[in-house]
Amino acid sequence: MSLKLLFIFGTRPEAIKLAPLIIKAKECGFFDVKVCLTGQHKQMLKQVINFFDIKIDYSFNLMKPNQSLFGITADILNSIEPLIEGEKPDFIIIQGDTTTAFVGALSGFYKKIKVVHVEAGLRTNDKYSPFPEEMNRVLISRITDYHFVPSKKSSDNLLAEGLRDNIYIVGNTAIDALLLGLDLIKRNGDEKYLGFFNFLDFSKKIVLVTGHRRENFGEGLKNICEALKEIKNRSNNIQIVYPVHPNPNVREPVFRILGDIQRIFLIEPLEYEYMIWLMNKSFLILTDSGGIQEEASFLGKPLIVMRDSTERIEGLEAGVSVLVGTDKDKIVKETLDLLVNKSRYNKMSTPVKIYGDGNSSKEIIDILHKGGHIGINKEEEFVEIYYRNMIDAQLRAL
Repeated sequence: MSLKLLFIFGTRPEAIKLAPLIIKAKECGFFDVKVCLTGQHKQMLKQVINFFDIKIDYSFNLMKPNQSLFGITADILNSIEPLIEGEKPDFIIIQGDTTTAFVGALSGFYKKIKVVHVEAGLRTNDKYSPFPEEMNRVLISRITDYHFVPSKKSSDNLLAEGLRDNIYIVGNTAIDALLLGLDLIKRNGDEKYLGFFNFLDFSKKIVLVTGHRRENFGEGLKNICEALKEIKNRSNNIQIVYPVHPNPNVREPVFRILGDIQRIFLIEPLEYEYMIWLMNKSFLILTDSGGIQEEASFLGKPLIVMRDSTERIEGLEAGVSVLVGTDKDKIVKETLDLLVNKSRYNKMSTPVKIYGDGNSSKEIIDILHKGGHIGINKEEEFVEIYYRNMIDAQLRAL
């Protein structure tokens, strides 16, 4: 008798990181797979679903203009209850730290269904940074039955909080998705993407920017935009590309400060395949995103993290990313240095596998297939691979 897996997600990052796991679960043949979209994001999510050809069984379409955390939390919770009662899944699978992930885990707890958390154990230890994601992670961990963590550090975080059972170091499924995407891009050929980005001059250094986190709304985002303007003015051989998030709290200041400035291109959010193609063509990346920190390290793209804290410490320790917050002067200083300092750039641009090697989904499915029982030797192998990759990255940074 097959076990029923219910995947619940509602945002683009969740979709990207769960897509390869859904694909592997269906290929396994042992599971009855159901997929539920809460609609926390809408259009941006649809692009990913189409790209990975994921069949959606339930879609709540809950997104509303300027929705509050109170409203979206209550809406998701009320919508999930009858779905769980009807499907009666054996496992609820959630990913990351979104409101959808938190409510999905809470729903599983209320119905006494086992919860599987993909990308567990990330921490900044500052409950307001990122907000509300940090507390979502902490609360999810207290509910979760199976913790699939991306690294030894994430495992240590859970152990420090008194959690002991079913913690598995498997890497991050973001790398699985990235490799699937790069394979499709290779088959499509560069001409498709060069045509799409025909407004860019790839003889210049492309600086890719993403900035949209809730805790950066207001002064933080204003500082980021002012920094980008100064970087452009002080470097003639660059083009800055900024796919702008649809949230009005992002679009208003970004277009007001950076609109109509030569060599700064404000574009609509990119579909996943175009985003990773552009990442791969970029000289360096400035971001406040979480997932891009993982993808950039694998692609060998130096990363400037525009946040006060990051839960992805591995990139900082490996020397492939630098944390600057939203301080204008720090953003400008670090970016200009990487644009001209060849020695530092070369050290930061070596691809590293600190967040996984593309086999995370297979490991997760194998563990669930076996009911969560895994030999200690396999667990030790995951730890050994993690440390080997981290040491190699640190040696390259010397």
